[in-house]
Amino acid sequence: MSNYLYIFGTLFFTVYGQIILKWRLSKLEISLPEGILTKLVYLTKLILDPLIFSGFASAFIASLFWMGAMTKFEITTAYPFMSLAPAFVFIIGILFLGETFTIGKIAGLILIIIGTIVTVRF
Repeated sequence: MSNYLYIFGTLFFTVYGQIILKWRLSKLEISLPEGILTKLVYLTKLILDPLIFSGFASAFIASLFWMGAMTKFEITTAYPFMSLAPAFVFIIGILFLGETFTIGKIAGLILIIIGTIVTVRF
């Protein structure tokens, strides 16, 4: 059971990275400028923001957890769990970021969860 901590860590840090990036960018309320040079300067400034940087760092940490998971599981067992990341992002986005949801999104979320269970169990 402790081997599943590698998958949990991968999911946690993947979801954290996505949520923190969206939250921080929405707080900055700045849109992407026109022109390649101004975009590069803008994106460089964003990367240096500590919270945004933590989102990128979490992606790296998620990769380390994923490498651990790959040593403990077959990829056909571990990878279906990664489909839960969009489900967690969906739920957290609604609860903490005020994102909208529809019946179609809820149905899709349920199908993702059912599909994960079926893939892993059977």
